Amino acid sequence: MRVIGITGWSGAGKTTLLAKLIPRLVARGVRVSTVKHAHHVFDVDQPGKDSHTHRMAGASEVLVSSASRWALVHELRGAAEPTLPELLAKLAPVDLVIVEGFKRGTHPKLEVFRAAVGNPPLHPDDPHIVAVVSDAPVPDAHVPVVGLDDVDAIADLMLANAAPLAALSSCQGSR
Repeated sequence: MRVIGITGWSGAGKTTLLAKLIPRLVARGVRVSTVKHAHHVFDVDQPGKDSHTHRMAGASEVLVSSASRWALVHELRGAAEPTLPELLAKLAPVDLVIVEGFKRGTHPKLEVFRAAVGNPPLHPDDPHIVAVVSDAPVPDAHVPVVGLDDVDAIADLMLANAAPLAALSSCQGSR
């Protein structure tokens, strides 16, 4: 497995870009998984469902299975949030894992930058950003810059810069 990140400020279009990139990569024969970091509390099951009831009753893990999919919910119950390498180790093998979030992690990342969002670019202060994806020129960039609509070029950059999972074992899992 190889790993590449997508980073940028909220509202820059990271998830929108991934919705375009993933089908393009899959069409190339690349098996893709994603890891998304959330800075807020989230829930994947619904109150009133058996899985939610089991979790609320104190189960550490609840696995739900059907003929279409299965999902495992792990409740931390006060334990420390897992690092990125710990989370990556839980995934089934694929060709490429795309990490959205973990902005301060030491894995290779592409920055999605839009000046209109109003925040400064991240790449000048992050040596792990290997390229910038932007809707406008970024004249002071010290890494390659590619247009936000050039999905094939972005996919090429991802594949060229993704790091092998083994190389990330010492990766800091900062959120």
